[in-house]
Amino acid sequence: MATASSAARARSRRRSSHGGVRWDRVGRAVFLCVLVGLAVLYASAALSTFDAWRQSRGVDATLARLEREHARLRREHSTLEARSTIEAEALRMGMTHRGEQQYMVTGLPSN
Repeated sequence: MATASSAARARSRRRSSHGGVRWDRVGRAVFLCVLVGLAVLYASAALSTFDAWRQSRGVDATLARLEREHARLRREHSTLEARSTIEAEALRMGMTHRGEQQYMVTGLPSN
């Protein structure tokens, strides 16, 4: 049995020395290319996932900031909608109630 395997090895050596194709090397090269291709695909998917996660964190932060601003604007809106605030602003602008007489005082000394 040992002589048969050594004869097969000798034949394969003879074939390779005569310029034959070494299919074992071709198979290894193809296998290596497939492994490199898979590694690139997995790395690409991992980078895309990480990018999406990082972007979602930024969007979450923006959403939280906008929700705080919305709550502040709602409070300001309810304050400005109050009748007392509207009247105070109107008086500050020089408006009067219906039926009120407006007087303008001039010539006062400046202290």
